[in-house]
Amino acid sequence: MSYPRRIVCLTEETTETLYLLGEGDRVVGVSGYTVRPPEARQKPRVSAFISAKFDKIEALRPDLILAFSDLQADVARELIRRGYPVVTFNQRSVAEILQMIRMVGGLVGCSRKAEALAARLESDLEALAVHASTFPARPRVFFEEWDDPLISGIQWVEELVEIAGGDPIFPELRHAKLGPDRVVSPEEVVRRDPQVIIASWCGKAVNKDRIAARPGWSEVTAVRNRDVYEIKSVYILQPGPASLTDGVRQLHDILSRMAHSAAACRSLT
Repeated sequence: MSYPRRIVCLTEETTETLYLLGEGDRVVGVSGYTVRPPEARQKPRVSAFISAKFDKIEALRPDLILAFSDLQADVARELIRRGYPVVTFNQRSVAEILQMIRMVGGLVGCSRKAEALAARLESDLEALAVHASTFPARPRVFFEEWDDPLISGIQWVEELVEIAGGDPIFPELRHAKLGPDRVVSPEEVVRRDPQVIIASWCGKAVNKDRIAARPGWSEVTAVRNRDVYEIKSVYILQPGPASLTDGVRQLHDILSRMAHSAAACRSLT
């Protein structure tokens, strides 16, 4: 065959992309964190995020392995050492996610389908941004990617917040690729006074009561008005189709309610 037929995906966004391209039958192994699409969960699970079951991968006889980011560098290195072709993506922005989709399509000989998928996702995002531009106000948003230490949103998340109709309160940190470089102090969050807090703690449920109980946070507008929300990490912290569809729509729904509610309150005063 001229293109790979037995593909192992070490993170879920490439798995979902292949299924959306109609090529899910090529996927022979997936990450243990894979939930999208549901049928992909029936495939052998061969990795966590920073570790992999190398013998299990070898037993699947893959002719392509897809990985993600510097965090999987050690896993990728070992698989390359064992003789496997490994493509490692490192997308951090909306544009790079769309590029990843196009590249995955090229790797499996489905460039036209990948271009169509990326173009549709792009068009949907543009339509959402146009609708958000009609909001009577753009709420100030703190996206909390982790709780201890506090980490603000990675680039694609902050871009999606803007597309969905909000203004991130830490725009200067969005280009920091590593979590430790996006750590913020609780006091600075209070000072910037977000009107909405949207939290997504990868691997654990968000505790809204704990957020509200932080010292000094009772004065934060979002806490005072109970505008603290959770978006599950599978929808927003996956740098792939999930974020550009379900994730951004959930952001848009929250911010739309917020913007119109704030406008209604102003009209009554």
